[in-house]
Formats: sequence, C-alpha cells, structure tokens
Amino acid sequence: MANKEGEISLLTPYKMGKFELSHRVVLAPLTRQRCLGYVPQPPMILYYSQRTSKGGFLIAEAAGVSDISQTSPEMPGIWTKEQVEGWKPIVDAVHAKGGIFFCQLIHVGRVLDTGNAVSQNLKALQARLRQHSLDRVGLGASVWEVPNGKSPVSSSNKKLAYQQRSPKKLTTQEIPLVVDDFRVAARNAIEAGFDGVEIHGAHGYLIDQFLKDEINDRTDEYGGSLENRCRFALEVVDAVVKEIGGDKVGIRLSPFANYSESGDSNPETLGLYMAESLNEFKILYCHMVEPRMKSVFEKVDCLDSLVPMRKAFKGTFISAGGYGREDGNKAVAENRTDLVAYGRLFLANPDLPKRFELNAPLNKYDRSTFYTRDPVVGYTDYPFLETTI
Repeated sequence: MANKEGEISLLTPYKMGKFELSHRVVLAPLTRQRCLGYVPQPPMILYYSQRTSKGGFLIAEAAGVSDISQTSPEMPGIWTKEQVEGWKPIVDAVHAKGGIFFCQLIHVGRVLDTGNAVSQNLKALQARLRQHSLDRVGLGASVWEVPNGKSPVSSSNKKLAYQQRSPKKLTTQEIPLVVDDFRVAARNAIEAGFDGVEIHGAHGYLIDQFLKDEINDRTDEYGGSLENRCRFALEVVDAVVKEIGGDKVGIRLSPFANYSESGDSNPETLGLYMAESLNEFKILYCHMVEPRMKSVFEKVDCLDSLVPMRKAFKGTFISAGGYGREDGNKAVAENRTDLVAYGRLFLANPDLPKRFELNAPLNKYDRSTFYTRDPVVGYTDYPFLETTI
C-alpha cells in the first residue's frame, strides 16, 4: 500500500466489510482463564474495555461451543443462556467505546484434559504460570475435569503422548452434530451482542485435528485426500455463514504450526487450499498464524511465508505470530497483510495503538500471570501510557 511520508501503516484506517476500522492493530484472541464454570465474569468487562479504542477490532478469547469443547471451566463458553448473559455486559463495554468485537468459537477435541491423565508437561507449565497462587484470592485450586465424564473426541483415536487413553473417533453420524454446535454457538454470539465470530481452526484443536495429516488417518470422506481433510472445517464455515451471514464470519488457521502433535506434511498446500476454498463462502476474513510460530511460545527462523495464502484469499487477511511495531508496520506497508493481530504485547499494553503511534516504550508482560485467576494482577493492572510518563 502507498504511504504518505511519515505515515504509520499500522495506524491507517481500513474498511473490513461493513466495519470501519480506525487502525490495523487487532487484539488477538487470548486465553486468560478468568471465568468460573465456563461463565464470563465481571472483571472481563474492564479487561476488554481497557483494550478498546474507537474503531479498533478485538477478538475475544476462545469460547467453547459445547460441554466437551473447552479445556477448563476457567475458560468461557457460549453454549448456554447463562454464558450468553455473562458475555453481554462485556460486549456492551467494548461497543460503548466504539470497538468492533468478534467472539472466537472453539472445540478443543482431544486436547480436552482428562482428570488424572493431565500431562506432566501441562502440570509443569501450569505450575510455572501460576506462581502468583490464586488461593490468595479465595478461588482455590484449578479444576481440570472432563464434563459429565464424557470422553474427548477427535478425527482419529490417536492420543497425545501424555494421555493415558485415546480420544473417541467421531463417526460420520456424529460430525454433523458438532457442526451444528458451531452453528448454534454463532447464533448465541450474535444474541450476546458480538459483531461476528471467528471460527478457531488452528493450534491443534478439533478442526485442526481434521486438517492435519499427522493426526487425521481416516479413510472415509473426512480423511485421506486434502479435500477430505478440509471437509469438516468447510462444513463448519458453511453452517455458520448460513446462520449469521458471511459478512460476520472469520476463521483462524495455522497450517505451518505443530501444536499438540498436529503437524502437516505439506502445510503450504494445506494453507493455499483452505484460502482458496474459503472464497466460495465469502467470509469476512482469514486470520493466519505466521510459519515462524511452530509451537507454543516458540518463534523460529523460517523461510516459509503467508504471502501465497494472502494472495489467494479475497477477503481481509489478518496475520499473527510474534509481531512487533516495526515488522507489523512493514507487513502492512508491503501489502503482505491487511491487519496484524497482537497477543502478548496487547495483553501488557492496553493502549498499544497509542504506544505504537508515539513509538513509546512498552510494558513488559509477566508470563507467570497469563493463566492465573487473579481478577486484577496480571490482568487489569498493566499501566496506561499516561501513568508511566
């Protein structure tokens, strides 16, 4: 895109469908674990409001679409009336400041934790991230149980290395029921007041478990060929588009990533096929994770690029994955993306667009409080620029 001299590309306006964005700095969907019993809580009102600017685009943390779709009751759902009601004041607060707010919809599939079978690696990670113990705010220990004693589901019965039992392989009769869970969740999100939804098809969760050939070993119409492996994802997109309209639908994909043992032997071909196939549904945007983000918290040097997918997809393209101010600005200036999603930087800097505008110093994030349940510390207590200068 052509720039005026001195113009910061990241901060230029952008028209995303019917939405007029004032800048291109997007709040990425971030798991924060501040819910109770899958129900959004009041501290989330302030958290999202703090990160809202007029004309800014925010994507909410992943909300589960059913009672076996989410890894922890500290994460939100969008499948019950109580959850919908819990989201409403949060959405209202974002809209009151002029923000555009989408709800990310998730089904984690086999990543659902199974009581005593929770991985030692995950336990260690949780221990590190919970250094600021939540017992001090009277909420007690985290509960990681499978709801209603149900088994995790997946594209196959392949279990993760740490799991003691295999997930249930979804049958061709059960898959439409899961598709319908996404459809109903999308309808619920609109009822809660969200402007649209983002389908989570990335990071080793259920949709990704169908897309990737490392895990999908099916021999029916949902496995084998690239077209078959992408069928479930596109059926979800189709159902959600028919329910709420393509102008209110986005999807997140991570073809190059290998989260939770869900890698692919030909990620660029996978990404291109999905980008081209999504055009049929005329969805609003495609949100892709950079190839350099191979796994959780790991950023590596990589020659692969999202540019072929960006060129193939006809809607708005959002890039994510370890961006800072300068490389994000360059990606927009060189037309490699339309918008850039920021996670950890936005988490720690609620006024990130303003800081980018002024090229001001950034707060450092505290990884140990990412997933604690404290309603303030590491959540809503990161200072704004005017309190630090």
